[in-house]
Amino acid sequence: MRIANRLLELDRVADAVEAFGEAHGLAAKLRYQLRLVLDELLTNTISYGYPEDGEHVITVSMSQDGSRLRFLLVDDALPFDPLTAKTPDLGAEADARPIGGLGIHLVRAIMDRVAYERVGGTNRLLLEKDI
Repeated sequence: MRIANRLLELDRVADAVEAFGEAHGLAAKLRYQLRLVLDELLTNTISYGYPEDGEHVITVSMSQDGSRLRFLLVDDALPFDPLTAKTPDLGAEADARPIGGLGIHLVRAIMDRVAYERVGGTNRLLLEKDI
């Protein structure tokens, strides 16, 4: 699916993930986790990746290959490899932790594989989950 770089589009993505999950017989908990992961990543891209505030398109692909789910996010936002984000100190008090990093930690914890590449002016983030 193609979405605009607007936070209002996140509802469409959540609906699409839910429909995809139901069509593939995915458990409600897994559908929730997938919605959470995509919401986190797309929120960051939309909120921080387009400082000039123009219209842009983000592509979200969802597929299943046997027992593996694949999600591919492609955007022309500023280059950002979420895999370079430091792991947050989860043992620190919440008010002592710097802002940021928890969402990427959540993505890594839920997904089995995450790969990033910058190709031809686009960010490509591949997410895989074994089911």
